[in-house]
Amino acid sequence: MAYATYETHGLRRVGVVDGDALIPLAGLSEIGSATTSQVLAEAPRLVADRTPIADVRLLPVVPRPAKIFCVGLNYREHVTETERELPTYPVLFPKFASSLVGANDDIVAPAESQQIDYEGELAVVIGRAGRRIAEADAADHILGYTVANDITMRDFQYKTHQWMQGKAWDASTPLGPYLVTPEEVDVSHAGIRTVVGGVTVQESDLSMLIFSIPTLIATISTFTALEPGDLILTGTPGGVGYRRDPQLFLGDGDQVSVEIDGVGVLRSTVRAEITASTTGAGR
Repeated sequence: MAYATYETHGLRRVGVVDGDALIPLAGLSEIGSATTSQVLAEAPRLVADRTPIADVRLLPVVPRPAKIFCVGLNYREHVTETERELPTYPVLFPKFASSLVGANDDIVAPAESQQIDYEGELAVVIGRAGRRIAEADAADHILGYTVANDITMRDFQYKTHQWMQGKAWDASTPLGPYLVTPEEVDVSHAGIRTVVGGVTVQESDLSMLIFSIPTLIATISTFTALEPGDLILTGTPGGVGYRRDPQLFLGDGDQVSVEIDGVGVLRSTVRAEITASTTGAGR
C-alpha cells in the first residue's frame, strides 16, 4: 500500500492512495510517532470521504519526525567525485523537521546562498522502536520508503568540517509524495535518478549503496533508539552540481525531480526566499 499525509479543507489527514485519489484513515492526522504498520493496516477506511489528490495539499510524509538521520558519501561514484577515500563507517549528520516541505511545496532558496545543490535520495521511515537492532532484524523496523531531495547550500556546508550549516536550512528538503510499504516494492535494486530542467543529472540504483539499509539501521540504533516516524536519508549518487564541470546550482524557478522506481516521483520548484531586503521593507 501507499499512504500520504495531507491537508484538505483545513484538516490534516492520513490517506491510502487509491488511483488518483486518497481515502482517509479514521483517527489519523499524520504519519508519525504513533504510526506502526499495524495502525496503518487496521485503521478504518472512510471511503465516502475519498478525495482527488489534485485537490489536497500533500505534506511531508512524516511532518514532524523526532529524528532525521542523513547519510553522506554512500555511493561509490559520489565518493570518487568528491576525491575522498571510501568510508569504513557511515558519515552521518542531522536535519530537523523544520527543514522538510511537502511534495508540491516550493524549495526555498535563501538569499544568503549562491550554491544551492540537489541530492536525490531514498528515505526510510521507521515504524517500530528499537535499540541496538541487529541487521538481520532491521526489516522488521521499517514502516516504508519515500523520496527525498537533500538540498544542500554548498557555500555554507564547506565553511567548516561539519556539514550541518549547509544541510539544515528551513523549508529546503522535499519529502514525499507517498509512503510505500515494504511489501509493495523491492528497493534493493531500484533505480534512482534526479532531473533538473528536463536533463538527467544523477542516475544509479540502490544496489550501489556502500552501507545497506540494514547496516544503517543497525549502526544508528547502536547509539540512539529509533522510534516510529524517524527518518533515514540513505545518501545520494554521483552527479551533484557542485562536482560537475561546469558547476550546476539551483536558482529561482528551476524545476527539479527525484525519481525512485516503485517508490515515486518527487517534483519541486525552487523559489527565492522573500525577505525584508528583497522587498525593500525597512528602507
